[in-house]
Parts: sequence; structure tokens; C-alpha cells
Amino acid sequence: MAIPTLSEHEFIDLYGPHLKYEPAGGWHEQTPDRLVKTHCCFCGVQCGIQLKVKDNKVVGFEPWEEFPVNRGMLCPKGVKRYLQNEHPDRLLNPLLRADRGFRTATWDEALRRTVDAIQKIQSQYGRDAFAVLGGASMTNEKAYLIGKFARVALRTANIDYNGRLCMVSAGAANKMAFGIDRAANPWSDIPLAKAVIIAGANIGECFPILTDYIWRARDNGAKIIVIDPRMTPIARTADLFLPVRPGRDSALANGILHVMVERGWIDADFIDQNTVGFEDLRGLLKRYTPRVTETITGVPAASIVRAAEIWGPAETSMLLHARGVEHHTKGVENCLSYINLVLASGRIGRPGCGYGTITGQGNGQGGREHGQRCNQLPGGRDIENPEHRNFIADFWRVPEPELPHTGLTACEIFDAIERGEIKGLLSISFNPLVSIPDANRTRAALDKLEFYGCIDFFLSETARHADVVLAGSLQEEDEGTVTTGEGRCVRLNQSVTPPGNARLDWQIIVELARRLGFRDYFPYAITEDIFRELAKASKGAIVDYSGMDYRKIEKNMGIFWPCPSIKHPGTPRLFEGNRFYHSDGKARFYGFEYRAPAEDVDSEYPIFFTSGRVVSQYLTGNQTRRIGGLVDQYPEPKCEMHPLLAARLGVKENDPVSVITRRGEITVPAQVVKTIRPDTVFVPYHWPGKKSANLLTNRALDPISKIPEYKVCACRVERAAIKT
Repeated sequence: MAIPTLSEHEFIDLYGPHLKYEPAGGWHEQTPDRLVKTHCCFCGVQCGIQLKVKDNKVVGFEPWEEFPVNRGMLCPKGVKRYLQNEHPDRLLNPLLRADRGFRTATWDEALRRTVDAIQKIQSQYGRDAFAVLGGASMTNEKAYLIGKFARVALRTANIDYNGRLCMVSAGAANKMAFGIDRAANPWSDIPLAKAVIIAGANIGECFPILTDYIWRARDNGAKIIVIDPRMTPIARTADLFLPVRPGRDSALANGILHVMVERGWIDADFIDQNTVGFEDLRGLLKRYTPRVTETITGVPAASIVRAAEIWGPAETSMLLHARGVEHHTKGVENCLSYINLVLASGRIGRPGCGYGTITGQGNGQGGREHGQRCNQLPGGRDIENPEHRNFIADFWRVPEPELPHTGLTACEIFDAIERGEIKGLLSISFNPLVSIPDANRTRAALDKLEFYGCIDFFLSETARHADVVLAGSLQEEDEGTVTTGEGRCVRLNQSVTPPGNARLDWQIIVELARRLGFRDYFPYAITEDIFRELAKASKGAIVDYSGMDYRKIEKNMGIFWPCPSIKHPGTPRLFEGNRFYHSDGKARFYGFEYRAPAEDVDSEYPIFFTSGRVVSQYLTGNQTRRIGGLVDQYPEPKCEMHPLLAARLGVKENDPVSVITRRGEITVPAQVVKTIRPDTVFVPYHWPGKKSANLLTNRALDPISKIPEYKVCACRVERAAIKT
């Protein structure tokens, strides 16, 4: 049973998180041996950065002003990211579970223990009783490799990744509407837009470098519309702010489009010639008058009309959204409803006209393209499509019937562990105890596993449950590629080698495959060998990297896919010439009646609970909660609430408040702000344990994308006793 053998405080004493600060005088005093051009390890913007290396240690950074996306600028996380290198918490050796915590092991011992557990579980319970969970912050090479490892070496269907908690609703909607899953435009199109809608995207804190693109659009005369339950930093400078009730986005998009249709602000010629399904949608829209939409969304009817007045007649426009729209049981419906606004305007596929989903994880785009999703094969191929299955089976030299079919998604894997159907788990760069909703259930499921192994560079809260911890690599210790949120595949250069006995992640996976008897299927000597195979595996697919190699990517500071031949320049802007990726070349409209969240407010739990990020932290905080300057900026989670709610509860700034849902309770300080709806509270999710927002959230899933409903559930808030 994967039950921790130390207390939380004992684990922290031994493995952190401990805080690391820059040396006295900062990194300016360090004279580096060399500068390495690479990319930040946080978020899908993947800013260019030059790491300063001295004596095989990263000692600081310099701006990389030539890289066109960030032009030398970095956010607070990017500025401090080098401090995770040479961190005192860094795992330097494999670890095996002991009576008290872990003991150091040799690689042979740790790998043998892992392989023995895999073989025992699969022989006793079947291949699918062992599952694999990957990560969307890994390189494209590792995403490809872990998917191949699961399906060829383990022959399990149950392989998924933590991008299931992030981008999959947008990805599914993109495929349904456009036939392809990628942002339609490069970020450089944003300043060319005269109207910009930002829905459910806290750009100023989650993607700070993109704020500059929005400001440049504004300076060029653009009107900015922000849709969010909170007045985020970007909303404070917007022309129009729509404070939507959590869970009501599809109704709001319908209401805006209703006005556009009534006023004639749609492109009838574009719709007739290049789309399917608008007439069915038109009938549904008739019911979403501004007044009706106001009653559902809480957004004033006049503001709904004003949004249509800005968006409808605009010469050029961009619509951007992120997790606030996608983290719902109807996340796919929300995304498609916003896509309808783009298609109805006809403004897509040309400069300053289009659509983009802002990617949260470091390789959120590439991480979902190369086969580590339960329903996908490399090149974005469909695992149930016979033609796709035959192509990859032939490419991998395995019989097609032995290629697994669709497995369980990330949350479903934990449900299956809970039911006793999955007995073993291997994860890499995934901290589900902090990231998956209803954390008490996740913890109980981990405790039921007969074997849990993980590959990581810091001991996460989930890794405390492990039987084996395989000490892997930081981004700067490896090389490879990632694909940014705009679809640009960029090159990561190795800056330093792993310290101690830590190993490169891909080498660990390859060695496991070889010990399982599949040496001939994993013949890689260097990382570029994996990329060459990945590129060939994608040939002819929608997600086509076959025209890329490391030299070309580096020379051009990134290549946009699809790139089907070595002479092809890549595709920065999709849909030029109004050609979409469905077989008939047309885009699809989809109309949805509003439906309530899986858990709506009621008399017992009368307040909406929502969660998200803060600027100084990243995902579950396994990296950023170890960097002193970032923790100092935001030391602990707080509960944002409106002054009206605070007054009703008798709460003042920094008073402890208990936030309670049907799944759990946390107590955190209050942060009284006027920038949130009075019927809503917000707690960031980067922290574990008794202050984890995901003790509260609901694990209900979108039926299409299987993403959890992080962004809305019902809670009650109480003033807690002040400890003296």
C-alpha cells in the first residue's frame, strides 16, 4: 500500500520545500563560463532566456532580446527560475520506500524494483491494471516517448497526462469547429486587432508577457473586452468588463451573438461559403435576448449590447480564452460558443483576425500532440481510427491488434484506483495530490495502490506516497523541443548536466523499456534520435512535424506546425484562404442551450467557489514554492471576497475564514477586494495539505473532454476563530 511513512512535517524537513534565495549581491557578481540560449520552464509562452552557466551550475540569466515572442522581457517566475538549479531539495539519487520515509538506492535496485512490480501486477491483474501519467510541461520528445513506452513496453491502454486538467476542452472544441487543435494565429496578430475579447484568462498574472501584446493592441486603437467573475489586472484597463457568474459563459456568448444577428453584424457571405450549422444556431439564439441573458449570467443587458457593439462591426478582432472558460462540465460547450462569435464575424485566417487558447503549462500544446493522451496516437492521430492505428502500428513494428485502444483519462484513472481496478501507477512530472479535485479522494486512492513509482527532480507531495522515486532531470539539464501556445516549436538547449546520480528523464524511460524486454523498440542514443522518430511518426497527420529538425528550428527561432517538408517554412497563421481542416474544408457552428454547473449554489452552500493562479506561483508549486523570492511575493493562499460579503460575515482583511464545500474545508486569511463578484470567492490552488483549494473542488467531468469542473462549485464561508 502506497501510504506515507513519515508525517508531513518530517517530509518537509528532509525534502522540502525549503526556500532558496539568490546569493548576496545577486547573480551580477557571477562571471559565467558561457551563455546558453533556451526557454523558460513555466507557462505556454515559453519566453526566450539565456542561462548563465559557471562550473556546470546555472548562476543567473541574461535577456535574450532577439527572441521575437518576449524580446528579452520576463515575468517574476522567469526572472527567478534559475534558482531551482543546485537547489538543496534536488533529488540526487533514486529512493526506495523504507520503514521511515525513503532510503537511497542504486539505479539497478530502483529500476529492478519498478520492473518487478510492473510485471507482477500485469501478470496477476492484466495489462490495464498498470497505468501511466505523464506531464504537459515535458518536452515533445518525452511526451512521445512516454506514450510509446505505455503502449509498446507496457501495452496498457491507461496512459494520460496532466494536460487533461488544463487544455483538453479547448482542444476538443478546436477539433470540432476547425478540424485542428491549435491556436489559429501567432501572438503577433494580437496588436493588429481592433477588438479583443479575453474570456476567462487572467493574462496579467498567468501569462504576463502577453499583456504587452494586449497593450500594444490598445495603443493601436483596439477596444478590449474582459469576461471574468473577477476584475483581474488586465480587466482594470479594459474598455468593457463583463463580470459573469461562474459557469454561465455559454449563455453570455449566446447573448452577445444574439445582438450581432439582430443588428446585422455578421458576415453572411463568409458563413454561407465557409461554414456549416449556422441556421440551427440562429434558431437557438432567438431565446437569448439581452434581458434573458442578464438573468442567467448576472451581466447587465446594456453591457451585453455594448460587447456586441464593439465586437460586431470591428474591422479586425482576436478572441482569447483560457481555463476560466474551459474548467467546466460544459467546457467544450463554452469554447464552441465563443468560437461562434469568431466564425459569425468571418474574421479569421488573416492578419489581426482570429482565435487563440492561452496555454497554461510549459508544453501544453506539444504535450497533447504526440501520443501521451489516452485517446491519441502521435501526430494528433485518433487511437480509434483504423487508418491511424495501422500507420502507427506499422511505424512502431507492432501488430495492430496489440496496440491498446482508448484508456481512462487522468481523473478516471484515480476513480479506477479507488475501485480497485488499477493496482499500479508510474508518473512523471505530475503532482495529482495537489492538482486533481477532491484531494481527499485522491489521497485515499494513492493509499490503495500496490505499487506507485514516480520520476521527478523534487519530491512532490504525491511522491511521498511512492514505493520508488527515480531522480530525473530539470528542463535545463536536458535538451529537446517544446511547442508554445501559438503553435511554435522551439528548441531547448542543455545548459548543465544532472547533479549527483540523477539521470535524464528519457534515459530512465528507455532503460525501463529495455529491462521489460523491448530494447529493440527504443534504440535512442541521444535526444535528437527521439525527435527524428517523432517527426517521422507525424508525417501526413494533421499535427505534422515531419519537415522539422533541430538545426532548422534553432535557425528560425522556432517553426510553426504543420510543417510537412524540410523546405516548408511552417504555418504561423492557420485558415488563410478560409480553408479549414474538415474534409469539406468548412468550419462548424455548434449551438448549446445553457445548462447549470454540476453543482450550483443553494441555501446550504450559497456562494460560488472558484480557483486559479497568482503571478508568482506555477501549477502545484512543486518548483516555485521552493524559490524564496516567489514565495515572499505571495506566501500563502488567501480567500478573495467582496466587501459586501465580508461585511455580512463580519470579516476584515487577513481574518481567518473557513471555506466549506461538500467535499472538504480549508481555513485561510481573507483578502477583501472590490474586484470580485459579491456572490463569489476565489482561492489560488498552488498549495498542498490543509490549505489546498482542491480539497474543495468538484471532480465532475465534461462529458467530451473529461476535464474537471475546477472553476465553479458551491460553498459557504464562515469567519474562523483567531488563534492567539
